[in-house]
Amino acid sequence: MEKFEGKTLSKAIFVMEDCYFINCVLTDCDLFYSGGDVEAVNTPMQNCRWHFRGPALRTMQLMHTAGMLKPGNVPPPPSPGNKSMMN
Repeated sequence: MEKFEGKTLSKAIFVMEDCYFINCVLTDCDLFYSGGDVEAVNTPMQNCRWHFRGPALRTMQLMHTAGMLKPGNVPPPPSPGNKSMMN
């Protein structure tokens, strides 16, 4: 796990389960999340884009289908003939 402390990070790409942020600011970053543990202490995320994969993607799709999330940038559930997003 890579540790970032007291840094302003911008226009970077992070796999969230592989990083530990302490007193950082993330600006205009791409954040990939698969459902594992995330450690970020006092770290605001400004104008960042979340990309969900694996179990996290399936959870977001289920929440969208169940009406627990507002429509927007949440990926829709896969159609019965298209299972590619479920891998």
